[in-house]
Amino acid sequence: MSVRSNGRSLSFEILSGYLPSSGEPSSGEVTPPRSKRKRKPKKKKHKTDGNANATLETIPNSDDEALLLRAQEIGFKELESRRSVCGTSTTVVDQVHHSPSVSCVSFELRQRNVNGGLGDADVADEVGNKKEVQEVSNVGFKRDGQDVNVGFKGLEKEKSLDWNQVMKENPGFLHDSSILEKSPVKYFMGELYSGNSLRSTISVGNEKKRQRVYNSMFHVPWRCERLIVAGFFVCLDSFLSLLTIMPARILMTIWKLLKTRQLLWPNAAELADFGCFIVLGLGVTSLQMIDISLIYHVIRGQGTIKLYVVYNVLEIFDKLCQSFGEDVLQVLFNSAEGLSTCSKDNITSELMQFILDEAIAVIAFVVHSFVLLAQAITLSTCIIAHNNALLALLVSNNFAEIKSNVFKRVSKENLHNLVYYDIIERFHITAFLLFVLAQNLLEAEGPWLSSFFWNALEVYVCEILIDAIKHSFLAKFNEIKPVAYSEFLEDLCRQILNDKPDERQKDLTFIPLAPACVVIRVLTPVYATLLPYGPFYWRFFWIIVWSSLTYIMLAIFKTLVILLLRFLATWYVNLRLRTKQHVD
Repeated sequence: MSVRSNGRSLSFEILSGYLPSSGEPSSGEVTPPRSKRKRKPKKKKHKTDGNANATLETIPNSDDEALLLRAQEIGFKELESRRSVCGTSTTVVDQVHHSPSVSCVSFELRQRNVNGGLGDADVADEVGNKKEVQEVSNVGFKRDGQDVNVGFKGLEKEKSLDWNQVMKENPGFLHDSSILEKSPVKYFMGELYSGNSLRSTISVGNEKKRQRVYNSMFHVPWRCERLIVAGFFVCLDSFLSLLTIMPARILMTIWKLLKTRQLLWPNAAELADFGCFIVLGLGVTSLQMIDISLIYHVIRGQGTIKLYVVYNVLEIFDKLCQSFGEDVLQVLFNSAEGLSTCSKDNITSELMQFILDEAIAVIAFVVHSFVLLAQAITLSTCIIAHNNALLALLVSNNFAEIKSNVFKRVSKENLHNLVYYDIIERFHITAFLLFVLAQNLLEAEGPWLSSFFWNALEVYVCEILIDAIKHSFLAKFNEIKPVAYSEFLEDLCRQILNDKPDERQKDLTFIPLAPACVVIRVLTPVYATLLPYGPFYWRFFWIIVWSSLTYIMLAIFKTLVILLLRFLATWYVNLRLRTKQHVD
């Protein structure tokens, strides 16, 4: 093994002058030179730096005291070198008996590696800067024929932690555990009376936790469903206004034009009514050209999984069309206002802009109407099927809705928008069920009313449960209190009363053009079955009669709805004001 000195003189080099040559005896003794002439020992200057180690030259045997001092000097030099490398203290026994006759000096050397117990030279080279220390166990000489040792004790080795030795010294180490001393019966009884339980692993709740549980189970579902029901009737009022108020205003405008026989420039409201009526008429005409039975059989031929995928895709397109349709109508109404107030110089450009916006609105709402019609046909296919496809569709679709909404961070404003989307979705489901009812009236055979009633009830119950679960956990995860839904309802009531003190108040925006196109397209064949056979003028007469009766019923229903909504909105706003005053 090669020894690296790192610039330090090793004990082998120090004692090289005392080692016997090849022709001398190997007893470990170094005989002095045979010259009997006494010489004074030469004084050698020693280096005083941290790596200073003495080198031993030839020591004469004539001066015993010099030899003794030299031997002690060598031992102390080695001891200092060891201290500087290892940082350990050694005990020097310097009890040396002086004698003028010293015949020889003997050394025992022992080499020790201090690089963490690794005696291998390759490992010492890889670690680097690990120093090897030579320990001088005995520095001795002979005095009067007797060996006298100057003892330099070596470094003490740390006691290693040996498991067998620990077990030998402490035989009862493993038997101190209280678990091993108990029998299985005693251990079970101890766990029964003082062991782990659910109460010890779960912290005890407080009144705040109790209120949180009650909010998730009772307060949030109740207030959310109350808001959705109120919003449903607001959507119904908008739907009935489109079918009753808008046609009446158009007839009044035409009657005014015929009565005065003057071409008056219409105002912004009248242009907006004409634009919506054109969109409604072209939408119904486009849907009349679609063969519902063909689409029904195409969808029915798909599997349950494909029905679920188709329904989800159509629902996504429905929400996209809602958002885009709102922007399109805003642009159309802006164009109508600009056309009604423009000067004669800009009338051509404003008219062209209004026509362009009208064409975009027609395309957008025709596409939206077709999406709603396909969605209604898909739901009708699941209801008519006898393999529980409706239940599978509702469960998969609604739980996918929970997954996409519940585990997201939702602010109060986003929750407000989400509630409004749920309101519109509830109204669309009602329009789909009306489509299913109309199809049963036209094509069903045998008793179908009770089956339709239970299927419709199943659809509504699933929607109510899913909305309750979704909003309960949304409020729980986002730490939204149930009073937020009361504030949403108050904003909706102020919208009904046209009371908007706060400009940042958000309104429920529902555009009934696409659902109206679907409902009219579905109910037209039902009314056609009620018309008697005969000449055209006779059939036209009955068309006018049935249309008038339907209009009157819808107008009465619309009046009742708006009166009831205004009464309840006024009552709730006053209740909220009294509650706020009481809290203040």
